[in-house]
Amino acid sequence: MDFSATFLLPLKLQAISLPFSSVTAAYQTSSRFAELRINVRDPNWPEMLVRVNKLGAFTCDGARPMIEIDGSLGEGGGQVLRTSIALSALLGKEVHVKNIRGKRPNPGIRAQHMTAIRAVAALSDAETKGLQIGSNDLCFTPRKKMSGSFKFDVGTAGSISLVLQALMPASAFSSGKTEFEITGGTDVRWSPTIDYVRFVVLPNLSKLGYLAELKLIQRGHYPKGGGRVLMMAQPCKGLMPLQLTEQSEIKRVRGISHCVRLPAHVAQRQATAAQDILKEIDQLDVSVTLETYPSATDPHVAPGSGIALYTDNEPGRVLGADSVGERGRPAEEVGRQAATQLVGEINSGAPVDRHMSDILIPYLAVADGSSEFRTSLITMHTITNARIAELVSGAKITIDGELGNPGIVRVKGIGLGP
Repeated sequence: MDFSATFLLPLKLQAISLPFSSVTAAYQTSSRFAELRINVRDPNWPEMLVRVNKLGAFTCDGARPMIEIDGSLGEGGGQVLRTSIALSALLGKEVHVKNIRGKRPNPGIRAQHMTAIRAVAALSDAETKGLQIGSNDLCFTPRKKMSGSFKFDVGTAGSISLVLQALMPASAFSSGKTEFEITGGTDVRWSPTIDYVRFVVLPNLSKLGYLAELKLIQRGHYPKGGGRVLMMAQPCKGLMPLQLTEQSEIKRVRGISHCVRLPAHVAQRQATAAQDILKEIDQLDVSVTLETYPSATDPHVAPGSGIALYTDNEPGRVLGADSVGERGRPAEEVGRQAATQLVGEINSGAPVDRHMSDILIPYLAVADGSSEFRTSLITMHTITNARIAELVSGAKITIDGELGNPGIVRVKGIGLGP
């Protein structure tokens, strides 16, 4: 008797019937999924992988299997998720991230991660499975590059800057001009401030050919948020590699010290304390702009303060540091922390600061050519981003140096085009 089996092969988008004699299959189960691997003895058809996981997500892929990412890898926080999703959308590759934020006291997806994933999904017309607060497991399937105007609200004081870390790489090769309005926290702990993104990240990325403009509409602080930014990005034809191992001469430092729903002297005290520290460097021209608001017309929803400092160098060579205020923390301490960190960056002799080094890696992974840069400090974030970028993009990345010390990062980009 002649039996036949029918399979839907996604790369061909058609059903075929084959005699069982032409098909071999292997079935296995684990605590996470049931998997059926099917081989058709025909060179025109790839091996099939049919999987049902604990989420109830059904995935079926042929020549391009889903990339598996362990969310507890490296620093084991939200960065693993953001970089995986950003490169997934940029490259059109499916990813499955498990053990999301596995090394955090409160693992799983939080509000700001939800916003970042939804934003990147909108930009890549992606299908998601497992996207909910507290989820430890996410499948992300991008379908096509999109463009246009989008609005996203974190809903808390969750960091807008970290949402942008996922959105910005994904927008590099979008189908047209993109515009994002994002509501949330602009100056919060454990993330770059929005001023660091404006005055350090974007000028440095412009050296690679990434062109974007970021407008601060309103600041948002913990716990209420309410900050708003508008970002406009132009699609690029390709990203250039980076050769940056020597620090250029630094003559000027600029900065912005702000406070909202607080007396104006808070911003002034932050700035004065920072300038006193920066005087340690001879012949350094330092200027810090104050941003304050009259109490009667202050539009912000919660009190807060912060300071961002950056070297006034050519694009690609900007160093930066920042610090945010907290209830009970003296304004002078906020200013001194940012200034002390920037002095350390300058004295290191490295042209890339400790925070910029991990931000650069996803862009260099898809750049056209080999990059090399020296950073003031190898952090676990840098090591983690390098590993994730390798896994998703296929770029070759090496780091010479030890954790907590200066080092050199080398990236052989894959040369992604539009």
